[in-house]
Amino acid sequence: MTEVSRLKLETLLKEIHDPYIDADLMSSKQVRDIRIEGGVATIDISLGYAAEGWHPSLRQAIVDKLQGVSGITAVKVNIETKVASHSVQRGLKPLHNIKNIIAVASGKGGVGKSTTAVNLALALKAEGATVGILDADIYGPSQPRMLGIVGKPETKDGKSMEPMENHGIQAMSIGFLIEEDTPMIWRGPMVTQALEQLLRDTNWKDLDYLVIDLPPGTGDTQLTLAQKIPVSGAVIVTTPQDIALLDARKGLKMFEKVDVPVLGVVENMSIHICSKCGHEEHIFGQGGGERMAEEYDVDFLGALPLDVHIREQVDSGNPTVVASPEGRIAEIYREIARRAGARLALQARDFSAKFPNIVIQNT
Repeated sequence: MTEVSRLKLETLLKEIHDPYIDADLMSSKQVRDIRIEGGVATIDISLGYAAEGWHPSLRQAIVDKLQGVSGITAVKVNIETKVASHSVQRGLKPLHNIKNIIAVASGKGGVGKSTTAVNLALALKAEGATVGILDADIYGPSQPRMLGIVGKPETKDGKSMEPMENHGIQAMSIGFLIEEDTPMIWRGPMVTQALEQLLRDTNWKDLDYLVIDLPPGTGDTQLTLAQKIPVSGAVIVTTPQDIALLDARKGLKMFEKVDVPVLGVVENMSIHICSKCGHEEHIFGQGGGERMAEEYDVDFLGALPLDVHIREQVDSGNPTVVASPEGRIAEIYREIARRAGARLALQARDFSAKFPNIVIQNT
């Protein structure tokens, strides 16, 4: 291939914009190779985040852009997903079998955080990633029911547990180890120890992302997460209601103080659409999550409606992303997953696993 031909194709690829990275394909270094053989141009694209739902549009955009070039008779586009391990808090290293941990948090309860967490995990899976979810709400675990998983985890060595699985994702929760109506009457140290054990004693299988569903607030569990668990990024869930936004700001600032990047804000219950007449009403206020994201200079990942089907589907153990995969709400969750993954892909990578441990001994 001549240098002129390559330059021509590179120039055209600079005109294709990645809306999730917010950069063109060339400057974002997502074009891995360009080849021309017998008039056929082959373009290899490597994305650092899961976005299989966007691949067809991206592929078509590249074909449309290049197929008119003189001397090009056909265009082939190969797109791969290559999720890397990204940097975490100072003094911590990513776990060997988990590339990235994403914490899903809220300042207060009742904003749909757990529903958002499970649908985010399933959306990342639908976009092509290997995903797990850890239910960190020791007092009120909800993921077993939301995922429709019953039974107890197996152990092969008497020391570690195999993750439970459903809908293609791995899961662990204190809810798998106790009866559903058993209260956890524990003090803080026992709760934080249980969280660490659930994370470290589970044999997670080569995850691109582990989503952690945190309890509401900024207490012991969140402090343990910040100090002892390597977190790559956090997603804040809120409603447009002023009191929810007030508490969500506290959660966001907590992550900033402990050097965990906030990937963005999700506004839940943003609008109610009457199922009878179609009337739209902002029951909890309007645009609060977007204003909060702008105020703190973080991404606004998306807004979800107040919809009875979302509640019915998680209650039945079939969250929206798997219950109605072609529906509009599932598409919103997948958009949120792409944006969160892309935001994470822009962060510094962690290369600690590539370097050998150096031990100095006196002989």
